[in-house]
Amino acid sequence: MSKAMSLSEVLATAILREQEAFFFYSDLMEMAKDKGVKETLQWIANEELKHRRFLVEYKSGKHGKSAMQMTAAIDYKIAENITAPETDKPLTDADIFLVASHRELKAHTFYTELANLHSDPEIKNLLLKMAGEELKHKEKMEYLYSNTAFAQTAGG
Repeated sequence: MSKAMSLSEVLATAILREQEAFFFYSDLMEMAKDKGVKETLQWIANEELKHRRFLVEYKSGKHGKSAMQMTAAIDYKIAENITAPETDKPLTDADIFLVASHRELKAHTFYTELANLHSDPEIKNLLLKMAGEELKHKEKMEYLYSNTAFAQTAGG
């Protein structure tokens, strides 16, 4: 990405990435055996569809510049410190949440780096808000990973 993209190009790219994320989670859902894990993956897949819908509506002018609110997420930094397993073999529930954490880290990094390429405040703000949304997803997946991989025992 050597040149700054127009708002239209940024939105088109973001819309495509959100659609790809939906398919990624739909495929990952097929690997899950546990009903709760499947439901969680369905939730995050639906979140990606909401993002896509928001971006499509934003592109068509249905939302103002302050359409998304920024909220802070906790970054546990698990994906940065634990390698994701390959998805071409059976995955445990913890593996699935770790793979999802890595996917959300990549999405967060993508939007953050793209925002840093833009001086236009509208584009930069939109991209930083999207990065924040992805970081919230990463927070949830890392929380679920840690609670699945390191389950609390009766002894403490």
